[in-house]
Amino acid sequence: MASVPATFPAFRIHSDDAGYRGGIEPVSLDDLAPGEVVVKAAWSSVNYKDALAGTGKGKILRRFPLVGGIDVAGHVVASTDPKFREGDPVLVTGCGLSETRDGGYAAYARLPAEWVVALPRGLDLRQAMVLGTAGFTAALALYRMRENRQRPELGPLAVTGATGGVGSLAVAIFSRAGYEVHAVSGKADQAAYLKSLGAREVLGRDALQASRPLESIRFGGGLDNVGGPMLVSLLAQTAPYGNVAAAGLAATPSLDALTVMPFILRGVSLLGIGSAGTARDIRDDIWALLADEWKPAQLDAICTREATLAELPDVFDTMLAGGSLGRTVVRLD
Repeated sequence: MASVPATFPAFRIHSDDAGYRGGIEPVSLDDLAPGEVVVKAAWSSVNYKDALAGTGKGKILRRFPLVGGIDVAGHVVASTDPKFREGDPVLVTGCGLSETRDGGYAAYARLPAEWVVALPRGLDLRQAMVLGTAGFTAALALYRMRENRQRPELGPLAVTGATGGVGSLAVAIFSRAGYEVHAVSGKADQAAYLKSLGAREVLGRDALQASRPLESIRFGGGLDNVGGPMLVSLLAQTAPYGNVAAAGLAATPSLDALTVMPFILRGVSLLGIGSAGTARDIRDDIWALLADEWKPAQLDAICTREATLAELPDVFDTMLAGGSLGRTVVRLD
């Protein structure tokens, strides 16, 4: 086993009599949740879920204290599982990190071997974290839509919340996979950015303000990161037998105005995208696609910020205020 310091820095989250708080503190390997694989972390990333967890604005953590960060990539320093050897580059996204297990915001991570993914050829560790849970979620949405017979000839795919991490990567991945993409965003000043990622059209939020149960067909399907009326409107404008994937709730988790009309009159499917617990065989398939035929050419443009552990609170606040663009990676080595 490579030498691991007695203590190392981690962004740890507490909730106790002193209140809810997160910050950098020294931890030891024995402080971390058990696991077969110890990784010297190189990179992590910031997802909306991380911002909710780090600030307490969402009930993400199920036990305390925990190291935050739902993503991590680095090199194996020790493993009791023969599938992994010292020096192997690996990644983990989701799988209970920063929810029931200590996550990736630390110099070292101890992880269950069943969820550790060998870094696929075609990606380096930093690129893997530019993708991270956000890219995995976008790719999982397309994977599920294609399984349900989504084809480019059905019409363009709408992506809501398009300037965020999942949205930006969805625009790039869907376009790379051969679909026409219409990006929906309230940030009109980022139209050039979205078109550089592959969006054929950039639409304002008013494109998804329909109020009737069914509207004229405009999209073949799409990915929604917002929830609420925008998701309802997207469903109402989707072509027969198109698919809409729901992956976020940036606006609201409610679907108060939803009717069954798109489902029973047009055969539209609403697909739930829960990336954290994705089955291992699907997880491996998606990472192979992300390293090859679905790999965005614009990863450097999508990664708009590189942060340290100390900068995480500022990143969280910016993200929750709607001020982030693309992806933020966290440098740990």
